Amino acid sequence: MKLTYTYLFLLSLILTSPFAVAQQNKTAKTIKLLSTKTNYEAGQVITLQFSINTQEAPLLYCANSYGSTLVTATLKKNTREYLIPKNITKKTGLINWKLLNKSHFLSGQIRINPKQEVATMETYIGPPSIQAGGTDYTMLVVIPTDSLDNPLAEHTLVKAKHQFLASEETHDIFTKHLIAYKNINSKQESGRMLVSSESLGINSKEFTINVAAAIPTDFSISASRPHEYADGNQITTFSTSVIKDKQNNVVSDGTFVTFFITNQKQDILKTTGTTIDGIAQSKMIHPDFKDTWSVKAYIEGMSESNTILLSYKQVIEDFEVLFSNKNRTLTVGPLQSFMKQMIPDGLQVKLNIYNNGALINTLIKTSFNGYVSFNLKPAIYKNSNYDFSIETAGKTKEFNTKKLW
Repeated sequence: MKLTYTYLFLLSLILTSPFAVAQQNKTAKTIKLLSTKTNYEAGQVITLQFSINTQEAPLLYCANSYGSTLVTATLKKNTREYLIPKNITKKTGLINWKLLNKSHFLSGQIRINPKQEVATMETYIGPPSIQAGGTDYTMLVVIPTDSLDNPLAEHTLVKAKHQFLASEETHDIFTKHLIAYKNINSKQESGRMLVSSESLGINSKEFTINVAAAIPTDFSISASRPHEYADGNQITTFSTSVIKDKQNNVVSDGTFVTFFITNQKQDILKTTGTTIDGIAQSKMIHPDFKDTWSVKAYIEGMSESNTILLSYKQVIEDFEVLFSNKNRTLTVGPLQSFMKQMIPDGLQVKLNIYNNGALINTLIKTSFNGYVSFNLKPAIYKNSNYDFSIETAGKTKEFNTKKLW
């Protein structure tokens, strides 16, 4: 009978032992999150606490948009504390964590919110120059950030301020997707606009926007000159009227104006100028022969002027040519201007030399003290009969069958 009881006792021990071990293991491996707070301000100390009934200290995996890291535990009796690194806690957004334990899966999220204070105002504006008239605009973009360089929370108030001429305006805008922005339209007038912004008592620096005149409208031109003779020496000055846009704003200094001059031969001359206080000027030397100019100015692709006509009178009606030194020296002059004075130095004189009806050479010189001399060297021009044509100031004289010896 005693033997039977012994067998029964041993059998009961065998049957109950696995259950006891299982119960013991289950109790030993219980892990529970003790921390309940899930929202923190950037820069705050964040510690996650877990209750663990064993001596195990599993690693804590943490990740946010800037990267990931593994955190080791600090043992305190039956708890394990995990201190989240500062490089993660100072950036706003979500922190995803996971306890690396094989038998128990624990994970969660922590939200980092920006500080409700403005340390800096990241401000961008552009373009820096816009056209007057009310249709063009510049955009102000503001990113208020806290001391850890985190953009502030959605719907943070930003005041956009701008001053132009006698008016000052303030507009309330709110951050959306981390930024606040405002389109600032130009006015009818040209001038300089000052722009700034403010959020939670912190102000940005001042920005300057240049409101320039719009596309210039058509304009008129005029010409001034000391006299109307074609002496090839004096200067004709071309000037525009004050060039404005359709809102009556004077165009910006430096606006490029091109004057096109068409003469009687349909040759086109060009001279340019830039505006100062809306007026552009340019100069052109007088022709050295009788001519008529048709002058028109353009601001390329935008506006044009009226056409003016300028006539230049013949300044030299006749001139003398003297042959000497066996006809090898030709002296042209005196070259006299409209008051019988000597023509200013620099008048061009052209000598064409022909032999047997063919042009063999052309010599060009400029006048000095009213005269020009040509010397025909024997080494170049052999003894023979030559024809000569002399041109100056639009006048031509011909000398045929001149013998050189």
